[in-house]
Amino acid sequence: MGETEHASGSRLKSGIDIRRVREADLDHIVGLDERVTELAKPDYWRDIFERYATRRVHERFFLVAEASGDTPEFKVLGYIVGEVRGWEFGSEPCGWVFAFAVEPGTRLQGIGEQLFEAISTEFRSAGMKIMRTMVPRQNQLHMAFFRSEGMVAGPYIQLEMELDW
Repeated sequence: MGETEHASGSRLKSGIDIRRVREADLDHIVGLDERVTELAKPDYWRDIFERYATRRVHERFFLVAEASGDTPEFKVLGYIVGEVRGWEFGSEPCGWVFAFAVEPGTRLQGIGEQLFEAISTEFRSAGMKIMRTMVPRQNQLHMAFFRSEGMVAGPYIQLEMELDW
């Protein structure tokens, strides 16, 4: 696929840089998330930044994709966030992806694949052999993407209930 290396700022042949998030990226991330989810969550993203970009960075990864060279219309073209987690209900530690998005107008250009490859590399460097995520059944875009990257149903089943008081 090219020269993908550690996500610490290496340049990829496609003209996309994958690197760790910076505080200056937050407004771009909030905007991208709002365009994708139709819901503004600036406080959520500030908290995610504080937890995943400043603490335990050897096992927490908040990566962004940006176009190298000229300033593109959108500075942050995508992001992926994950961490090393383990021991919930006896599960072995693994890499866990819990946030992912690519700018809608730049999809199908390999940005998501590069983000996925970069976080996979980070998890491998942290000693992980398994990576997991959770996707809503009705989110066909994310389901198709993660399956195209080789992810399959795992050994755990999500259970839930409504909390009516």
